[in-house]
Amino acid sequence: MNRIFPSSSQQYLVSSRLQSLEQSFVHPKLDYEIELLEAVRFGNDAKALAVLYKINEMEGATLAAHPVRSKKNALIASCTLFTRAIIKGNVDPETAFQLSDAFILEIEKNTELKQLISFEYEMLLHFIDMIKKTTQTLDYSHIVISAIGYINEHISQDLTLKQIAQHIRVHPSYISDRFKKETGIAITTFINQRRIEESKHFLIHTHIPISEITLLYKFCNQSYYSLLFKQFTGQTPKQFRKNGLRVSVTDPE
Repeated sequence: MNRIFPSSSQQYLVSSRLQSLEQSFVHPKLDYEIELLEAVRFGNDAKALAVLYKINEMEGATLAAHPVRSKKNALIASCTLFTRAIIKGNVDPETAFQLSDAFILEIEKNTELKQLISFEYEMLLHFIDMIKKTTQTLDYSHIVISAIGYINEHISQDLTLKQIAQHIRVHPSYISDRFKKETGIAITTFINQRRIEESKHFLIHTHIPISEITLLYKFCNQSYYSLLFKQFTGQTPKQFRKNGLRVSVTDPE
């Protein structure tokens, strides 16, 4: 279902995504943050809630002059991190981004600090629920799931079969054969599909040149990116951007 998102929310989310792709996110409570995101990734709701509660017991950073705006900014940052965590946990990137967009809209609607504090826990559980639903539909071996998780986590970086094999500690030819046998496609095809899916958001919600999106997702050149994009979607990146923007403007919701 298509939605219309406020330009301010979209700009903030796009900026956050670019930053998360290009550099590591630094947080003063890094140990807790890692623990929380790993709990989200593996669908451990009890642990995630416990860690979030511990984090919220501490004094939070001031992200704006007004307490409500400050909390909203913090929740939007958390939403972006939760989104990356569930993608790492094998949720389809486009599905994850749509969930993120919906929650940012809800964050902006809230005007009471108490509501925002309560909403943070509700948002966390929704992200974990998405992980659980995805896990139920994945009927792959642990090795293949680990490979998919590594690919999702490093999708904006150079990825080779050797790197993936080293991470899960198997021979490259073994994971290559196993991956294709279980998923029905080669690892390189899967990587390209994931990159195409993630790049869709930037085509629709930004004016970043297609040439820059090509480089961001490590395609060798724009012609190759356009060829793969059309192969997977039936449209060129330019056509997809044009059609996506037209839907966003005319959608009555």
